Amino acid sequence: MFKEGFSAEKYIEEQTKYILERISSGEGRLYLEFGGKLVEDKHAMRVLPGFDENAKIKLLQRMKDQAEIIICIYAGDIVKSKTRQDFGITYDLEVMRLIDEFRSYDLEVNSVVVTRYEDAPSVNQFIAKLERRGIRTYTHKFTKGYPTDVDTIVSEEGYGANPYIEVSKPLIVVTGPGGGSGKLATSLSQVYHEYKRGRKARYAKFETFPVWNLPLKHYVNIAYEAATADLKDFNMIDPFHLEAYGQTAVNYNRDVDAFPVLKRILQAITGSDEGYKSPTDMGVNRVGFAITDDEACREAARQEVIRRYLIAECSYRKGVIDETTLERCKLLMEEVGATKYDRPAVAAAEDYAEFKRSQNPERYENVVVSALQLPDGSIVTGRSSRRMVATAAMVLNAIKKLAGIQDDMLIISPTVFESMSTTKADVLHDKTSLNLEEVIMALMLTKLTNPFAELALREIPNLNGCVAHCTAILSEKDEQAVKALGIDITSNPEFSNNNLYSV
Repeated sequence: MFKEGFSAEKYIEEQTKYILERISSGEGRLYLEFGGKLVEDKHAMRVLPGFDENAKIKLLQRMKDQAEIIICIYAGDIVKSKTRQDFGITYDLEVMRLIDEFRSYDLEVNSVVVTRYEDAPSVNQFIAKLERRGIRTYTHKFTKGYPTDVDTIVSEEGYGANPYIEVSKPLIVVTGPGGGSGKLATSLSQVYHEYKRGRKARYAKFETFPVWNLPLKHYVNIAYEAATADLKDFNMIDPFHLEAYGQTAVNYNRDVDAFPVLKRILQAITGSDEGYKSPTDMGVNRVGFAITDDEACREAARQEVIRRYLIAECSYRKGVIDETTLERCKLLMEEVGATKYDRPAVAAAEDYAEFKRSQNPERYENVVVSALQLPDGSIVTGRSSRRMVATAAMVLNAIKKLAGIQDDMLIISPTVFESMSTTKADVLHDKTSLNLEEVIMALMLTKLTNPFAELALREIPNLNGCVAHCTAILSEKDEQAVKALGIDITSNPEFSNNNLYSV
């Protein structure tokens, strides 16, 4: 649906070369903080059409003999069960998923650090779980004196109070499940300990967004602000870079605000005034050099801003974010000159729901509709019924269309449907309609006797990357199932029923 506008191959080549230059350009071990998602960076994939969501880990795989990984997670995110929106899993589970991913690429995971540790049952349980699986785990408390008292920060009371993480490779990648994981503090703590041991070390930051050499109000950079609205981040011109080099560069408020203190900390650790002149200097970011079609990236980023607003509406309704965050997302959508209806699936879902209600107001009063835009731009819909939820109907209709199967042809045996529904109600005591996962299972059972079911199933991989919308908030199971298929779905901020526990 989006025209390609980014060269993944050029990006990996440029970024690899730049990191190797950083490793070889100075003395000592390089601690490289990774901003954003190291694995499955779906935000970058959405706003930079052509970006390989696993480009960063493939890049590291090329340097696997030189690198090892430290994963940071903020204790407060464990306590609050903070969730990675792309996958619908909590940050503690995301850490475990990351470990499995890194291992699958033959990358060495050194350890996990729980930052700003607090003695909470959920935090201690997480640590115990990792340690019993053979994962080295460290705890770092809040750095005493931070952020203003540099003398205390760079002392045995500050970074010195943290245990040193034993490492051996020249490149140490410091990553985490999301923003605010404590990656910077962990990196600087390690640099401090290296110098205390008589070894030189350096710090740098692997960045993707904001893109420093794109305009401040470029839609790709605005999309980053929308993605971090809950963190209250905003983009700005790097004043230090402008003063030092007379060159305009885009950075974001937290890095700019922290730079004077960060520079003083590094000077106190290294005993040298030589070093970075700006927060942009710290970054290793070659994204802007791999954009091949600026207009394609602008439109993709514009769609991402809309997507973030729709997600924020639902998050606000569920009590996950505050009104300020929602309002920020709305303002950013207006800044790119968009409304939610510029996402074609939104109008398609709402229009079909309204059409069904106009046909029979009593029967379809609470109808839920999902709409999906196929790769060719056409849209299919599906509505909720006694048999299945709207997302399941949508997926069935989509794969039937892709397989060239007539709309009125049954591809799931009524017997299978009835058997699964009865079992669900009588055995599991669940009288809800079949969800998406259950409908796919029904389709797999039917394929044993119906070749058209087999044809439809073969089309499921072609739904990956498709955009969809639902007129009601999805259940947790359906949200996970849709995302497992690679469908980018949003919803209206409405619940499908009035239940508080089972929605």
